[in-house]
Amino acid sequence: MSISPKITPIYQTSVFTFEDLNALEAYFQEPGQHYMYTRYGNPNSEELAQEVNKLEHGQGAVATSSGMSAILTAVLVYAKAGDHVLCAEEIYGGSSSLLSNELIRLGIEVSYVPTADTYSLAGYVRENTRLFLAETISNPMMMVMDLSKLAQECQTRGIKLVVDNTFASPVITRPLDLGADLVIHSVTKYLSGHSDVTAGVLIAKEAEDATRAAQIMRTWGLNLSPFESWLGARGLKTLKLRMREHSANGLAVAQYLQQHPKVQAVFYPGLSEHPQHELAQKQGNGLCGGMLSFRIADETEAVNRFMKALSHIPFAPSLAGVTTSISYPLGTSHRGLTQEQQEKMGITVGLIRLSVGIEDAQELIADLEQGLAAI
Repeated sequence: MSISPKITPIYQTSVFTFEDLNALEAYFQEPGQHYMYTRYGNPNSEELAQEVNKLEHGQGAVATSSGMSAILTAVLVYAKAGDHVLCAEEIYGGSSSLLSNELIRLGIEVSYVPTADTYSLAGYVRENTRLFLAETISNPMMMVMDLSKLAQECQTRGIKLVVDNTFASPVITRPLDLGADLVIHSVTKYLSGHSDVTAGVLIAKEAEDATRAAQIMRTWGLNLSPFESWLGARGLKTLKLRMREHSANGLAVAQYLQQHPKVQAVFYPGLSEHPQHELAQKQGNGLCGGMLSFRIADETEAVNRFMKALSHIPFAPSLAGVTTSISYPLGTSHRGLTQEQQEKMGITVGLIRLSVGIEDAQELIADLEQGLAAI
């Protein structure tokens, strides 16, 4: 009796067997025809990578152990000791820490480009500059990057563009179609979507970059486990449905917060007042996702009262799950930045990041109303 499973089984094994020496040689001569060791490749991690590759219109992808390992892999595809890397000033704190605290120890120089100079890199690009790292939608202030414009500037300067597309997902924006060279995701977030996976993925515009990324993943031991890969691939099956609901709820919640007297500011690309609203609508195909930030009084106790008064929305240092959660950038994702950097980005005591889930929007608004009433 033949067995044809509808869903890929979990290949929970660290090693694969060979029939003889001829089969071993065939493995090395024809990569992808067989598996040898899960750090080198596994059917589950291959499935996840290939499915995301399709979504992002890439020429090859590699699954990694986390979003941070995907960022590390992306930088190492293009940069080595003695090279120079540019990074958008407004970026996830973990990315900044990786570049400034770890990669400089490997001899890679790092410079940060102020937001005002993002599309004019002449004063920042050096002879040894290899890449520019940016986010489709920045964390946590929700600035939207004009990827076509940025890609054109990078091409003019002869450097590669690496885009973290985690906040948008390929349902909203496909950076490779807009000129980026590599795209990275924390699969932990929207791609998986259920807050039960820690994983990353890198997608390349050129096949040779994907091959280089796979080599880095294997050599550095940045591979993803079979079970995490299986969970990530499972999550992808509902990504389009979830992103539509995240976006609809995100807009409804942002509009509610915008009119509340105790909310000083709301940062969400779907609002017409957002400085990149028109770009977000065009680049995101009318969807703006479920991430937003808002500012209440810059008082620690006011923030604590708000958090404690919420009945259903938990305080958690991550994002993009099907259930809504709040985070506190000053004390979590961006606490490693200097006070000057935090203030320049607008990350103040009263800034709260909200990851809007797929629950009923009115239930979320009622809970937020309860929290704001306690301030």
